[in-house]
Amino acid sequence: MALPISPLAPKTHAVPPAIAGVRFATAEAGIRYKGRTDVLLAVFDPGTTVAGVLTRSLCPSAAIDWCRANLPGGTARALVVNSGNANAFTGLKGKQSVELTAQIAARAVGCAPSEIFLASTGVIGEPLDATKFDGVLEGLAGTLVAEPWIDPARAIMTTDTFPKLAEATVEIDGVAISIAGIAKGSGMIAPDMATMLSFVFTDAPIAAPVLQALVARHNQTSFNAITVDSDTSTSDTLLAFATGKAAIAPIDSLSDPRAETFGDALKTVLFDLAMQVVRDGEGASKFVTVTVTGAQSDDSAAKIARAIADSPLVKTAIAGEDANWGRVVMAVGKAGQPADRDRLTIAFGDIVVARNGERAPDYSEDAASAYMKGDELTLKVDIGLGDGKATLYTCDLTHGYIDINGSYRS
Repeated sequence: MALPISPLAPKTHAVPPAIAGVRFATAEAGIRYKGRTDVLLAVFDPGTTVAGVLTRSLCPSAAIDWCRANLPGGTARALVVNSGNANAFTGLKGKQSVELTAQIAARAVGCAPSEIFLASTGVIGEPLDATKFDGVLEGLAGTLVAEPWIDPARAIMTTDTFPKLAEATVEIDGVAISIAGIAKGSGMIAPDMATMLSFVFTDAPIAAPVLQALVARHNQTSFNAITVDSDTSTSDTLLAFATGKAAIAPIDSLSDPRAETFGDALKTVLFDLAMQVVRDGEGASKFVTVTVTGAQSDDSAAKIARAIADSPLVKTAIAGEDANWGRVVMAVGKAGQPADRDRLTIAFGDIVVARNGERAPDYSEDAASAYMKGDELTLKVDIGLGDGKATLYTCDLTHGYIDINGSYRS
């Protein structure tokens, strides 16, 4: 049964442009879902470079292992994504499944299996029958189109309540460079590299090592800066594909100022997609920004922010619109990072609720409670020890999360 669209969903979705050198098609292969597309095939022109970051989970899916082995090659001709089955914790059968999938896709596209990139999302522990792709991928290869991007975005969804798309255009050397991105993710979101599944496509002529450096850098302030439920997926994948079709000289070095220009546009797309994932958090009713300043280092600030953002007590208080700043104090204290109780300042939005180790003298329970009724909230904590700062993005924890995950396989 389809879930109601998240109340935090964007009112409209982006409409990314066609990317020269990229075509795609989707199909129903009956992986798990009935009556909806669950397979995406994207095909790239020869010369396309690829970069990506993958989950650091020690129980990765077979598709993660496949991508990790082939990313160093730096070239790609196709991407195959399926939803409904993660092909994770499936042993030798999982390895054989990705190998067969890559072989089928390679025949359909006309390239080497090592130029095929794979991603799977869905239930963990169930073998993925790759023979379901036989015939399907060949058929898709004959029906490829360059748009609309909403079709690929829908095909990779699982418990998502809306498709996630983003786009950016940047001028380099007088030429418009396009970037299109899609993502899926709603639960099992606490990335430790990238998060969920996300794919970015551009016509920029950019060398794989440069693209890799930019993806890794801007992933840190986008996908690695979000959490829904503190659980890192076995399948987290972020891949970027650059076809090189734009009529500019290749960007072959990070020292090339054009790399920074492109990177800023890439950052915009990644951040947009990551925020959409938080807004589609399973059962979410509030979007929350957690900002920590005054820590001894940026790393320390990030760990404190994550302790707050991941805390079930903090998240349920937010869901209940309870201005219980004591739970934020608890989360700071448990983070295992340098902190001085008597130097802490805590604010909900612009309302200071605690200062110097106690409730702020001018604290207003009514004002704080009224603020908590909003659907976009900011929690601010100043540690008072240094210049370290970090921002994480999360959502509240409602009974809807239990309803979705308590029946995920049924």
